[in-house]
Amino acid sequence: MLICRAAKLLCALCCLCVLCSCGTGFFRQYEYEEEIYLSLDGTATVYVNSSIAAIDALRGASFDTRPTARVDTAAVRAYYATPDTHVTRVSSSRRHGRRFVHVRLDVDDIRHLGDAAPFAWSTYRFEQNGGQYDYLQTIGAAAAKDVGAVGWNGRELVAFRLHLPSKIRYHNTKGIESRGNILAWEQPLADRLRGAPLTLDARMDTQSILYRTLWLFAVTFLAVAAAFAVVIWWVMRRGAAPPPEPARARR
Repeated sequence: MLICRAAKLLCALCCLCVLCSCGTGFFRQYEYEEEIYLSLDGTATVYVNSSIAAIDALRGASFDTRPTARVDTAAVRAYYATPDTHVTRVSSSRRHGRRFVHVRLDVDDIRHLGDAAPFAWSTYRFEQNGGQYDYLQTIGAAAAKDVGAVGWNGRELVAFRLHLPSKIRYHNTKGIESRGNILAWEQPLADRLRGAPLTLDARMDTQSILYRTLWLFAVTFLAVAAAFAVVIWWVMRRGAAPPPEPARARR
């Protein structure tokens, strides 16, 4: 009986913690996200995950923000397709009573991504500087278009994430969880709407982690193969029968 009561109390405490976490932003409410997977040759894959309302408000698009409106994925594809960006996938979802779109596109040269209207609020610099590559993205003013009442409660966030291909030597993320080769920068949606400055600065090695991993694997494989060959040679040498003694000549 005592164990049962303790279990119920623990369960109640866990539920209370979850409810409190929800109220204080434990589950972060991202309204607009840009995620870049960068290669050392300057090509990139970019993901945009955003509510229709945020795209209109931040980038000045003219999509239908009504909660009941059907997402026109063909129009979204046309909006993101430019000579510098190649859309490979568009999907949609619904969250917090708002329509969201999820766009995947390939970029020939990250340095020209700002030439595409959906990303024109940013300038991109990616260049080799001595023994490292420097990435610098400066995000300027938003369109700040009035989209009316769309259900925002003030806790919405905007996020920019960067997946880098080599070892990171420096970055200027502050207070945001960044792990491995993934860097993240965040702003409240309200700050992004008013154009609060945001700069993404990262520096990395000139040799990709994949290349170094493959090279290490190859060296390890050759070392193991050589050791195995030595062991086989040693076993065969010890197991070989000694040559017969020559027969003595009869007198």
